[in-house]
Amino acid sequence: MRKIFTILFCGIIFTNIGHCTEYNPFTGYNQNQVAFNLGQGIDCGFILPPPFRLVPFYLLHLQYSQPTTFFSLPARQSINIGQTIGFGSKYGWRWDKYTIPMIFLSGDVILANYRDLYFAGGAGVGLQAQQNERLGAKLLFQFKLTAGYRVNDSWGVEIFMHHFSNANTAPENYSYAFYGAGVTYSF
Repeated sequence: MRKIFTILFCGIIFTNIGHCTEYNPFTGYNQNQVAFNLGQGIDCGFILPPPFRLVPFYLLHLQYSQPTTFFSLPARQSINIGQTIGFGSKYGWRWDKYTIPMIFLSGDVILANYRDLYFAGGAGVGLQAQQNERLGAKLLFQFKLTAGYRVNDSWGVEIFMHHFSNANTAPENYSYAFYGAGVTYSF
């Protein structure tokens, strides 16, 4: 399975290296983008959680994206690999029990942009390696808000809010929520 994933991933990258003729606020004129994000966990079940109740729960997130459109709006489609890392207890939860890898597919759409600044919303679906009493299913749904700035043709920075839940497909659905920042590299 790992070999198949590696072959497909390399095939996608090498067939799309180069520049595109249309500008996309995420990637500029490039066809590929990688991003590395770090997130701080929030103990909140809302889809738009307020940035209060910080918990010892973190997100490491690697994303590979390609530019696309969504109903004529600039967008990107992504393959995501994430790792949640928890430590200790807070607000009645044992956060160390939620150190779980996840993989998901997502799409982000530009909602507003001005020059090199942009604001986007996104959604995704994927799996976490194990279910638990906080998120009672392996199935994950993701909602994301992002604000970004393209520093130059290749590099950019983003701040984000991620919300993961099982969309009430299981009785337990306390969700995971993160605020964070990341760096993008387009090529």
